[in-house]
Order: sequence, then C-alpha cells, then structure tokens
Amino acid sequence: MTARKSRSGPWKKAFPEQLGGLVSDVLDPVLAKRAGMTSALLSSWPEIVPASLAETTRPQKINWPRRASEDDPFKPATLIVAAEGMSALHLQHQTGEIIQRVNAFFGFQAVERLQLVQKPVAPTRKPPRRKAPVSPADEKRIDALTESIEDEGLREALARLGRSVKQDGR
Repeated sequence: MTARKSRSGPWKKAFPEQLGGLVSDVLDPVLAKRAGMTSALLSSWPEIVPASLAETTRPQKINWPRRASEDDPFKPATLIVAAEGMSALHLQHQTGEIIQRVNAFFGFQAVERLQLVQKPVAPTRKPPRRKAPVSPADEKRIDALTESIEDEGLREALARLGRSVKQDGR
C-alpha cells in the first residue's frame, strides 16, 4: 500500500478507490459546463425512465434559463432527451411522469419540460467475431468420437457441438 496526501493535509495510507468515483470527479465539471448536468443523471437514467425506454433514450443536455441578475427568481430548466424512432412517441406520452422522476432525482423542481430530439441512441453493435476454423486434428478426433453413434441425426448434432466447442477455444 502506498501513502498519499489526503485532502485534509496529513499523509495516510491510500486505499483503493472505485473507478466510477474517480471518473465522476473528472467528468462532472465538464458535463456541468457543456451540458448542464452530471454523470449521476446519465448513470441513473435507466432508473428514471421505464425499462422499455432506457436503451433507446438518453439525456443530452439541460438548458438552464439565463438570469439577468442574482435577484431574478429561479426558473426550472428544459431537459433535452435524444430518442430513437417510436421511443420518442412513448417518451412524449410519459413526459409528465418522467419530469416528476427527474425532479425527484435532483431533489427540487429542476426541470419544467422535456424537449425531444430524434436520433440514434443505442450503441451500434459490433458484428459477431468470426470463429477460427477447426484444425484437421480436432476434426478427426470429433469424427472418431462420434462414429460409433448409430442415429445419424444425433451423430451430426454432436459433431456440430464438438466443432462449436473447439471454435470457441474451450
């Protein structure tokens, strides 16, 4: 264990910190400046919206109204949410409930309305990785193990299973 200086001053033993906490410390100021929100809202989004919308919607930005002076009263913000296709329609129908949940998350009436932006949200899925071909030695071993099986359908199914296991590298 290494020693490091604590925020209060004296040296103490350093304990492992969660990566999420360290990342939040770095990202929160950037998100607050650029988008007016925190990483906590992004990570809590699946708990705020219904499960059917969690993967196809994402908060993009919070537009806080400008105040001319410190004496101006507080006005709630507009939450801009990106949504895919039909999710935008479902989100629009549940706007009131989602605004209530977002405000409950913040602990005060931070958001007054939602603005929807239709665009792709879900991460693009990578194409499946091509499996390596089965070596000739493994192919001979699979054939030798399955040749004594009388039922042709069962023999072929077990041979396919054997090839699949060998391709996965198990």
